[in-house]
Amino acid sequence: MRPSAYFEGPVGKLNWQVLRMLWPYLIEFKGRVALAMACLVVAKLASVGLPFILKEMVDTLSQNTSMATAIVAAPIGLVLAYGAIRFLNVVIGEVRDTLFGRVTERAIRRLGLAVFDHLHRLDLDFHLDRRTGGLSRDIERGTSGVSFLMRFMVFNIVPTLLEITLVIGIFFFQYGISFALITLVSVMAYIGYSVMATEWRTEYVREAARADSLSNTRAIDSLLNYETVKYFNNESHESERYDSALSQWEVAKRKNRLSLFALNAGQALIIAIAMTAMMGLAAYEVSQSTMSIGDFVLINAFMMQLFIPLNFLGFVYREIRGALANIERMFDILDKQPKVVDMDDAIHQSPKLGTIKFENVSFQYDERQILHDVSFEVPLGKKVAVVGDSGAGKSTLIKLLFRFYDVNKGCISINGTDIRHLTQQALRQAIAIVPQDTVLFNDSLYENIRYGRPSATQAEIEQAAQMAHLSDFIASLPQQWQTKVGERGLKLSGGEKQRVSIARAILKSAPFLVFDEATSSLDSRSEKAILNALRDAAKGHTSLVVAHRLSTIIDADIIVVLSKGRVVEVGNHTDLITAQGLYAHLWQIQNEQAS
Repeated sequence: MRPSAYFEGPVGKLNWQVLRMLWPYLIEFKGRVALAMACLVVAKLASVGLPFILKEMVDTLSQNTSMATAIVAAPIGLVLAYGAIRFLNVVIGEVRDTLFGRVTERAIRRLGLAVFDHLHRLDLDFHLDRRTGGLSRDIERGTSGVSFLMRFMVFNIVPTLLEITLVIGIFFFQYGISFALITLVSVMAYIGYSVMATEWRTEYVREAARADSLSNTRAIDSLLNYETVKYFNNESHESERYDSALSQWEVAKRKNRLSLFALNAGQALIIAIAMTAMMGLAAYEVSQSTMSIGDFVLINAFMMQLFIPLNFLGFVYREIRGALANIERMFDILDKQPKVVDMDDAIHQSPKLGTIKFENVSFQYDERQILHDVSFEVPLGKKVAVVGDSGAGKSTLIKLLFRFYDVNKGCISINGTDIRHLTQQALRQAIAIVPQDTVLFNDSLYENIRYGRPSATQAEIEQAAQMAHLSDFIASLPQQWQTKVGERGLKLSGGEKQRVSIARAILKSAPFLVFDEATSSLDSRSEKAILNALRDAAKGHTSLVVAHRLSTIIDADIIVVLSKGRVVEVGNHTDLITAQGLYAHLWQIQNEQAS
């Protein structure tokens, strides 16, 4: 399934296999489920018994000629029994809801956590293609669908079908086939019409869901890129796009509302015809003295009891249909398999300080070849820099090292072990990175730095900030460590965000350090201070640096020069300048730009 499928709305067919998928999440409390089902049956039996008590009361009262004698003659026991059973029916229903509520809530919790964990296991391709707003709505609708499905399937559909069966049986055995047939035909007509009308109007529900996902996606994308919108004065453009999506939603909702009117009107007509036929037949039987007034009341009560829950059938069927579709879409996410997976016998222990080696590494993304037989080594405790022109494949090397993708050919090894033989958790635990694009959580500075190693002490966090030259900046803030950085760190400058990222990497205390344009957002003064800090942090570590500004890596032990995905030069700064190759050309260009 392609990622964009998340925005195509509910599928056309009702997939009851979703219930099978949900079953493992619902059987954690088998005792509660059984007890809730028992309460459901008892409550429904009590509900069926109420019209019989009402019949006896009416028959007893109708046999008296005066109000005074009627009050005296009315059996107090029947009145008390009627009140007790009605109260019991409500209480048992509440007990049932309470018991099953825990089951539903735990299922939603387990399912929500499973989706969240699975999303983090999916490969980078999925997350590059995803639309965050629409995906979040799909997950939200999916978990809400579980709650709705359980509540209405168990507490509306099943009890109603049970009651219909009981009532038709009672009518058949006590009043004859005519009453049973009218009830059966009317119920079948009601259900058939509700299903057909709901099928007809489902497309409007789909359109509304698609428009809802689209509008939410556009709103979130626009807000996440707030600065870009401002840079290009495109507030009006964004508003027009958002309003266009809302307009589609409005039209779909209007069609949805009009079709709902047709559904409700048809249902009301069927109920009116059924009730008229039943009451007419019952009245005739009373006039012929073959049926008492109490029987007339009983039949009326049963028909009202049947059609009150059936009146919600169209709504329930539509919502259950939508819930099943939304849940299925959430399970589609769970069914999507990551391209990068751990081997069954993968090593769980993180590698110690050692050597990183790229051997004949080739990689292509879709149809585009990025790397061609790239080979170089990052020796134990040394600093190796990778430079080259734009699009040469420098950052791709880092993605391959972290196993965001697997190589198409060749091998990347750490201490002689192919990284594919390590678990992703063990591999990434051994590598700390300062990425080119630093994205922070909408939390405090303290928590954003602590993210590098959540178990770190306050002293370790403060030391990491000191090494990243953040201490003076933090001390100058009114709220200091508790300063909120805003969504994606928008309240901080590029250099400040990058220093937070450096502090995170230092705090992680990993044996291997990776720097991807780690000083690209710093001014010259800050860059010099950070470079000194990075040199201190890199001591005793194996470091891989991807750099654009060559002045930041002249102290590297080895410099690897890439061009069009191939290694064209290898050496230190002095040797490469002397060789007068691509590196020397890039060095000359940058010096001319700086002068």
